[in-house]
Amino acid sequence: MYIVDDICYAGEETPDIKVKEARALRGGMLLLTFSTGEQRLFDTTLLKGSAFEPLRDEKVLADFIIFHGVMTWMNGDIDIAPETMYAESYPYTARNVSAAVLRMGTE
Repeated sequence: MYIVDDICYAGEETPDIKVKEARALRGGMLLLTFSTGEQRLFDTTLLKGSAFEPLRDEKVLADFIIFHGVMTWMNGDIDIAPETMYAESYPYTARNVSAAVLRMGTE
């Protein structure tokens, strides 16, 4: 439990998570660098719902913008909260992913 502006919240206070850098990889994967400095892999093929269907096309997946720490596609029609991307991704520590990179972008 924690309190912010005299409001009590359940759970643990977490820092604001933002996507600082992203690389679109083959197979629907994104290599993300978060504001925490961590690099993590996010699998877009696990996203459910028709809203995310366009991301199955690697050209669409690679055509992203990072806007205020949030990844967006198709002029903002598709976005994924950075907190979700962080929670549903896993740590990545390898140094060389150049063979799998489709596109790289930064905020």
